[in-house]
Amino acid sequence: MSKPVICIGAAFIDELFHAKAEMMLATTNDASVTKTAGGVSRNIAHQLALLDVDVQLITVFGNDSEGEWLKEICINAGVKLDASITKQGLSGKYIGILNVDGSLFTGFLSNEAIHLITAEHLEKSRDLLRTASYLLADANINIDTGKWLFEFSNETGIPLILEPVSVPHAKKFRNVDMKGLYLITPNEDELRFLCSDNALFTQQQVEELIEKGVDNVWLHNGKLGSAIYNKERSITLHAPEIEIVDCTGAGDGSLSGFILGKTLGKNDEGCLKLAHTLSAEILQVNGAIVTDLNQEKLLTLVSKYYPD
Repeated sequence: MSKPVICIGAAFIDELFHAKAEMMLATTNDASVTKTAGGVSRNIAHQLALLDVDVQLITVFGNDSEGEWLKEICINAGVKLDASITKQGLSGKYIGILNVDGSLFTGFLSNEAIHLITAEHLEKSRDLLRTASYLLADANINIDTGKWLFEFSNETGIPLILEPVSVPHAKKFRNVDMKGLYLITPNEDELRFLCSDNALFTQQQVEELIEKGVDNVWLHNGKLGSAIYNKERSITLHAPEIEIVDCTGAGDGSLSGFILGKTLGKNDEGCLKLAHTLSAEILQVNGAIVTDLNQEKLLTLVSKYYPD
């Protein structure tokens, strides 16, 4: 029996408003609307399940109709919810306002229940967590929950990945001891707020995190691609040139591809190629998930974007 990837963090309703023309402030903008299941950890769990990876999701659902809808989508995708929580009240919601080119203009997040994923709740789920091949947490979780996961990962040797999510969420973890963290995945804005004020430049910021004991820093640079840094070396990979339909979930998809590569035993370069390939596919559809992509097809697509 394969060991699951266990994802810990947010599950939301995503409502995306796609502008039909250039955005104007302080007035009404015409838009089309799409509604999808979202949340960083939920997106990653969903995509991994579609790629034939055994996956558990620890998150919080409301007991409203939208929470039931989110659960149903997860279960139908093959995501297991053994340690997830259902709370009284509304499910979390993310509203994204997208420019006409699909890039994010601004976003709004209603996330009042994530605090229920406590260190105590994870302690009760310790036996399940010990079965994991990888642990993935998004920075929506509380700092105390994050600290528990860092300690658990160091104790058990199970690699832990932290996805910063956004600048405000990344900033929460600035002064947290992340020694032994297997991987952190910031963009340049998030990276700056994870580090001290003394680290002014990107290279200094990466080096500071590594000096603090983070094993790998995976820096995302949007259309320019990404790079992985550790004590031994750095690896960079350009992003494919594509027409963007919707930017939502591209980072989540990238991390899903990387984790898939690790479960298949690929090296960092192979994992990056899988990550960028999956991200490129997601950028060309509405929503955060590519639903018609299985593991075999994704592996075949790598050569489309990165021919030998």
